[in-house]
Amino acid sequence: MNVEQKLSLNKFVVDEGNPHIVLHEDKLDAATIKALTMVCPAGLYTINEKGQMAFEVAGCLECGTCRVACAHLPGALDWNHPRPSFGVLYRFG
Repeated sequence: MNVEQKLSLNKFVVDEGNPHIVLHEDKLDAATIKALTMVCPAGLYTINEKGQMAFEVAGCLECGTCRVACAHLPGALDWNHPRPSFGVLYRFG
């Protein structure tokens, strides 16, 4: 079983209207935006056809990699653990 197959077994319960990650794009620089698109293991940060960053909180593995990528830019990212009963539920290994 490969990584994609294992990840597809996880269950994600999204807390609509109360995301655990909030980006403040006005505080991000181009290098950090590029880093976010490369380091997120779930691939949730992308660049759209207009050259703008797009982010989808659903599917977040809650690993905190984006926190590390934005650590040098205070206030660029608010990251909190999801509220109880929300977030990722790992179902394999």
